[in-house]
Amino acid sequence: MSKKRLVALTGAGISAESGFQTFRDSGGLWEQYNVDDVASIQGWYRNPRLMTDFYNDMRKQLEAAQPNQGHKILAELEQYFDVQIITQNVDNLHERAGSSHVLHLHGELTKARPVNNDYDESKIIDIGYRKLEYGEKNSDGEELRPHIVWFGEAVPMIGPAAKLVRSADIFAVIGSSLVVYPAAGLVHELRGSAEAFLIDPKEVEVPSWLKFRVIKEVASKGVAIMRDELLKEAL
Repeated sequence: MSKKRLVALTGAGISAESGFQTFRDSGGLWEQYNVDDVASIQGWYRNPRLMTDFYNDMRKQLEAAQPNQGHKILAELEQYFDVQIITQNVDNLHERAGSSHVLHLHGELTKARPVNNDYDESKIIDIGYRKLEYGEKNSDGEELRPHIVWFGEAVPMIGPAAKLVRSADIFAVIGSSLVVYPAAGLVHELRGSAEAFLIDPKEVEVPSWLKFRVIKEVASKGVAIMRDELLKEAL
């Protein structure tokens, strides 16, 4: 018998518990900057050196962060479900927790790509946690930039993500405010027959016709509650 497909859309809330700051958190690296200066394509055109340095600092912060229980439980659920993660986060905490299938909507902090290309996957390189030098070039002589999808840029993986949501038997929104588009629009792809969970300690607006089971907890506690409910049904 094939496993039910569990699709999880994860946002800043799950990473924040690991001590990894995002631009929607107060405190930390982001408070020193205007978001437009460090997270938009216009910011890159204005000051690429500043943006290169900013993401080097973020990469250093990521190296010190550790997956939390929310990440780990999602990985463990692969024993019982076909778990597919769609993340708005640029960290690698899902992978480090053991998740096998992670689709990154907004790029990956531990990777770089040429400045002048159309998101050619064959050109994306893994740089790990090392510093990306300003003006650094790849072996083809192309200048590199952080592999991040910034505000003002297209989101190439939104199509594959929508297809995944449509295939879900179980769908979970975890630690996402659902205010950043186009990611927030993914909930509209959900089939009416799918079981749906919303895990966040804050109020999150979802379309009224979608029947979400709301768990008002941080990701680590909320994912544990969801796991217990799902396994009670499955076993």
